[in-house]
Amino acid sequence: MSVVLGDKCRFAAEAGEPGPLCRVDLWAAGKWLTCDDDMAYVPQFRRDVLDTAAWLRSGEGSPLPFAGLSAEATHRRLMQRAGDDDEPEADYQLRGRFRVLLWGPTTDNVTAYLFRQEDSLVITLSFWREEHLLSHPEDAGTVFVVEIPAKEFVGILEGIAAALGTS
Repeated sequence: MSVVLGDKCRFAAEAGEPGPLCRVDLWAAGKWLTCDDDMAYVPQFRRDVLDTAAWLRSGEGSPLPFAGLSAEATHRRLMQRAGDDDEPEADYQLRGRFRVLLWGPTTDNVTAYLFRQEDSLVITLSFWREEHLLSHPEDAGTVFVVEIPAKEFVGILEGIAAALGTS
């Protein structure tokens, strides 16, 4: 029996039967994020999800770093020189402050950033794999933006971890 948590228009998760490998589907802004790989290695995935929940529960997360830029424009600016050989270390470190959903192969097809605005979170996402973009050309160059109360997001993450059991 699978467990569904959250709202697919904001952030949602569906976990299949618990075991060492488990189907985990994630959605944000109405987009299916785990479309490339929805089989999670539970011990690693569960730990990473719980680490994110604990990080957020402790009040971590920074506001948008560039005054006057929208979340979408901030995502684009953070990505501007990502991976370039001549990318300054300061840009790399700044980008790293906002990265989220670093939960292994199940979520490595998206680049996601999280910005805290008091008790709310703004999450931006973009797909980057060429194979995905060829089969979903509507996602090419698109930045998806989700606004969600921090407490709700943490609750979903903790629910995912509970659904996956303690394996």
